[in-house]
Parts: sequence; structure tokens; C-alpha cells
Amino acid sequence: MEKDLGPMGEDALRGLNAEQLEAVTTTEGYVRVIAGAGTGKTRTLSHRFAYLVNELGIFPGNILCVTFTNKAANEMRQRIHRLTGDDDTGYVNTFHGFCVSVLQEDSYAVGYPKNFLVLDNSDIDAMLRIIYEERGLSLRDMTFSRARDMFEMRKCVSERDYFRLMVGPSADELHERYLSATKVEDILFYGYLYQQKKCFGLDYNDLIVFTLHVFASNAEVRGKWQGRLEYIMVDEFQDIDPLQYELMEVLQAHHRNLFVVGDPDQTIYTWRGADIRFLLEFADRFSPCKTIELKRNYRSTPQIVSVANDLISKNTIRYRKTLSTVTPSGLAVRGHHAHSSADEAAWIAERIAELHAGSLEEGRNPVDYRDITILYRAHYVTRAIEEALVKRKIPYVIYSGVQFFERSEVKDALSYLRVVCYRDDLSFMRIVNRPKRNVGEQRMRFLREFAAGQRISLLEALRRSLDDPFFRGTSAREFVQMVDRYSADASHRTVSELLARLLDESGYELALRTEGSQERLDNLAELRQSIYEYETSCGEEATLERYLTHVALFSNIDQGMERDKVRLMTVHAAKGLEFPHVFVAALNEGVFPSRKVRSREGMEEERRLAFVAMTRACKGLYLVDAEGAAQEGIPRYPSRFMLDLKPGLVEFDEPLPDSLVAEARDYYRLSDSKIAAAERLRSAPRFKVGERIRHRVFGVGSVREVDEGRRAYLVKFDDMGTMRTITFRVPLERVE
Repeated sequence: MEKDLGPMGEDALRGLNAEQLEAVTTTEGYVRVIAGAGTGKTRTLSHRFAYLVNELGIFPGNILCVTFTNKAANEMRQRIHRLTGDDDTGYVNTFHGFCVSVLQEDSYAVGYPKNFLVLDNSDIDAMLRIIYEERGLSLRDMTFSRARDMFEMRKCVSERDYFRLMVGPSADELHERYLSATKVEDILFYGYLYQQKKCFGLDYNDLIVFTLHVFASNAEVRGKWQGRLEYIMVDEFQDIDPLQYELMEVLQAHHRNLFVVGDPDQTIYTWRGADIRFLLEFADRFSPCKTIELKRNYRSTPQIVSVANDLISKNTIRYRKTLSTVTPSGLAVRGHHAHSSADEAAWIAERIAELHAGSLEEGRNPVDYRDITILYRAHYVTRAIEEALVKRKIPYVIYSGVQFFERSEVKDALSYLRVVCYRDDLSFMRIVNRPKRNVGEQRMRFLREFAAGQRISLLEALRRSLDDPFFRGTSAREFVQMVDRYSADASHRTVSELLARLLDESGYELALRTEGSQERLDNLAELRQSIYEYETSCGEEATLERYLTHVALFSNIDQGMERDKVRLMTVHAAKGLEFPHVFVAALNEGVFPSRKVRSREGMEEERRLAFVAMTRACKGLYLVDAEGAAQEGIPRYPSRFMLDLKPGLVEFDEPLPDSLVAEARDYYRLSDSKIAAAERLRSAPRFKVGERIRHRVFGVGSVREVDEGRRAYLVKFDDMGTMRTITFRVPLERVE
């Protein structure tokens, strides 16, 4: 007979497997749960919270449950509410959200009002504009993106005591430091702190740093929060960073009830500070510790789990475990090697159409579009996929991004082509001041009024106004001359050549490089590739006018209100989600894994990212790559994440040619050797100034300088009249 909990909600122990039950009911001390993909960690956390409340009588307000996104926190609160029947769900929040609660309650400890401002990137950029204008700086000195990264580095690593300047009684000292600074980094940093102080604004880094400062400097406040939080639970512990780890250490110090859940195989955020060692070494730091493994996957078929297990087993930095599955056998994992990106996209679109129609050979039940997701490593790979989906009239939506032809830089590039072709006002208004030509709002207002009065286009209005003193100090004349020149001979150039010249001569591409916008540059490279493919397929009919008509079909798609759509998203955006059918696109070496990998640890993170992608799938998993020329002219080989899988785990439409596999493996080895060489180059210097060393050619000498920036020694060799600069990567021996 089931227990009737009445208003208290559902039974917190109902439906748990043995390992989940152990995790839920082990309430005291240090507990580490290694929860594999799809093993029910969110369920375990929610039921543990409910068990503490319903069965042990703990007040929700005495429990802290930390997760990493607001969405996950909202879902957790809803689950807990259903289980406890209580509107009070305690502190179920992100780290930053919890810190806001602390600082609002105890803001007096830092001299800030309770209604302090939490800053986002747009707020920070607005402050940077003020500083740049006041001190005569430009983006050539430092881009906004680099400035924000620099702020984070100084606040979290090199200048952890910066907050002392912000919690003082006045902003005078900060203002003085700002005015007296001469280095660009110091001007921006102290100027930003001063702007923050003036408006009582805190950014995300400040929230944790200020909370730690309050706890370190005010024993009464620290003791209050430590006493209040009798039980602490941390979700996604593999993604925790050093500041969050430090905060957790402080909070658990009184009751010592700390419960962490995570999966080292899903650590994919080291680039933003996550440290896999915090979970791997948890039992060493917090002792005695009980470790519980959740290995029963409830999400995916045996076929998908087998592929994921085999993939992640290649990593060395991990907690060794093997997922099992309780779901029945399902579809084979499909692999497809396409001859081009267009063929890859067409194959994906065709399989989706077959799934939706219920005509796919492996299963005859129609699949809703919403149950199909396409995952990829970077947004720029979606261009060909979007075109193929549109061609087949398959509705889709892009998550965590915008459709390819709606992206700002793509629309800008197409507007340059349009203004050359059509001289239209819409394109003119979009790009006349991109990049900056000092044709701002006042001058645009003048042009609009002049054009309206004369019944001419804005471009013509600008041409007639070039000698007006109002346009002195602008680059308007160069812009008009560029448009006129390329309009006159557009018919004699290919579209791809025309675009390349426009982006170069206009300074648009240089402006993106100056901003450090690599993803936007990648999107422009993908646009050029799409134009080249269009020209190849259309031959002499590939005129500028025809191309712009062709591309308008993609850039003006009616999104409508239809909810049944295929979802497109990056793997990072898919973390924590699951989908019945998953296509992993562009599984090419240099794309996934990324060409930016510079270390073995980085390659292992890419493999973890691929593991995350594969374990999002419940019923069907499709792994796809394409031949062709990569953006940097390197031949595109299938990803090692496909070829390293055991034979038979993936069913390919056609067996991969032995010659292709051999070439790919040779390329992997070459890539790995470059990574190893780069690691040696980045390694810490082995020798100090004054030490005696031996070079295999130059003989014995003394180290005079160590240049860590260039990763080199300046050495005076005994048998040579002048000194030599020797890189760290060259083997040297110490002479005793």
C-alpha cells in the first residue's frame, strides 16, 4: 500500500533505482555522485531535496542547491515543488544568483545599497565607450571583447584584491588611479572600476568576489550563512571554477554536509575556468567521502550508448566508468561520408524528410520535426544545411544563434553587393557607416531630407553633397568612388571576386579582424564558399543579379508561427538537453575537433564535447562529414572521433575508402606532433639566469636572460663572441 503524503507532495523515494536511492538517502557528510549522461542526476538532486524536507523535516530555507543555468534552476524548483507541495524551495539557484541574495541581505558589509546594479556585457560596453572617449582610445588599442576578458583575468587571477578599491568610502582613489594610468590595460581597468563604483554596479565576477570578501572580513555574516545552510548540493560539479570552489568551501565549513554531482566526461567549459580536477580529486580534499556511481542510462538505445562509451574511453583524464542502458535495442547508429558540404546537407535533409514521412528504412513511424535536432561545433557550418532545409521546405529554428543569412556580418556583406548592384537605400543605410566613415546620424538626417526633396536615392544625395563642408572629415568620397567603380565593371567580375574586393577595399574585413571577431570572419569565409559553390553549379548564369535573387530566398524566409520545426544548435547549447533523433554535422578534422586545439588536454575536451553531442540522442544518431577544401586550404578528412570508433559500431552508407582512412590517420599523427611541439614550446623554462647549459652544437654557455613571452633563453656561449637566442623547444643539458 502506497504512503499518502497528502499536502506534502509525492513520495521522495518513489521510482528510484538502487544507486539513486543510496544517493538520496545518504544525507550526512561528504558525498560525490559520478552521474553519467542520461542517468537521472536532476531527478536524484530533486528527490534528495524533497527527502530532506519531507522525511527529515529540514526547512527548505536551510538547503542550498546550486546549478549552473537559470533554466536548470527553474526546472529544479518546479520538480521540488511537485515533490514537496511547498512554495518555499529554499536556495535553488546559480552561484551568481545565490551571491546576489547574500549581497542584498548584507550589502552594508561592502558599503553598497541593497538595490545595486548587476551589469551585463552591454552595460560594460557602454562604460567602455565613455572611457575610450575620455582618454582618446580606439579599438586599435584594445577591442571591447579583449577588454572584458582582461577585466575577468585581473579580477579573478592577477588582482584578486581589486575590490578593496571599490568598497572604500569614496571613489576618489579609483578616479586618481584612472587619471594617472598610462598603460592601456591600466587605463581601462581602473576606468572601469571607477565607472562601476559611481553607479554601484557589479558584474558577474564581482558577485562572487564581493561575497567571498564579505565572508572573509565579517565573521558574523559568514557564521550566519554557514549556520543557515545545513545542507549544500552542487550540480554539474565538473564545470565549477576556482572562485565557485572557494565559495563552496567556505559555505560548507560549519555543517560539513556537501553533496556534489557531476560527470568528468562532460567537462566542456575549461575555456571559461572549469577545472576537471575539482571533481576527480574531491575525495582527497573532502574526507571521509562516499562516492556513488550512477551508470544506468535511461535516455539512449544500446547502440548509441555503445558508440559513446567507445568514444570517451580514448580519453586518459577521466573517472573510469562504462554506461549501461535500460532501453530496448533500437536503430543502428548511421554514418555518412559526403563528397561536399552541399551533399552533406542534402543527405541530412533527405534523412529528415524520410523520418518525418515515416519512410526511413529502419523505422516506419512518422517523426515530428520538433523531435529532430542537428548539432554542430560552430555556427558557420549551418549555411549549407539551411539552404538544403529550405529547398526541401523543412521548417527549422536555430537555437543560441540566428539563421546564417540573417547574421549581421552576412547581411552587411550582401548589402555591399546590393548597393553595387541596385544602389538601393536600404543597403546604403546599412553599410555607409560600416566600418565607421564618420557618416553619423546627423549627416544621415541631412541626406534623407535632401534625397526626399530632390526625389533621388541616398547614394545620389551623398554624391551631390561631397563638396559640402558638412561632409568634410568623413570618408564619404572614398565610399562613393568605390561603389561607382565596382558598379561600372560588376558584369566583368565573378560574384566571389567582387565580394572579396569590396570587403577588402571597404575596410570591413579589417575592422572585424581589429575587433578580434573570429566567428564573424568564419561566417564571411563560409559566405564566400557558398558563392563559389553557386558559381560552380550555375556557370555563366551566375551573375550578380541572379545570385542576389537566389540568396534572397534564404534571407527572407517566413518564420511563421509553426512550432513543429527541426532544431539547429551548437553542442555547447545542447548541454543538458535530449532529443529523439540527433544529426551531428561537419564531423571533420579541423572543424570537430576544432582547428584551434593546441594541447592534448584541449583534444580531450573536444572528445568530451563529441561525447556530449552523441549522448543527447535517444533513438537515432547520425554522424556526418564532408570532403572538400577547408577554409584554410587544408583537405577535409573525417574526424578522428568517427574513425577511432570500433568497426561495426557505426553503419556507413558506403565503406570509407582505405586510402582516405590512411591519409586521415597520417594527418592526425601530423596534427598530434604539432600539438606536442607546441606544448614543449609553452612549457615552463627549465633553466634560470646564471645557470650553465650545454647545446649540442654551440657547446657550453651561460643563461643571461629568460624571455617567457618569446619562450626563449638569451645565452652567452663560451666559444662564441656574441649571444644567441635559443627557444625553449630545443633540448639543452644542465652543466653542473
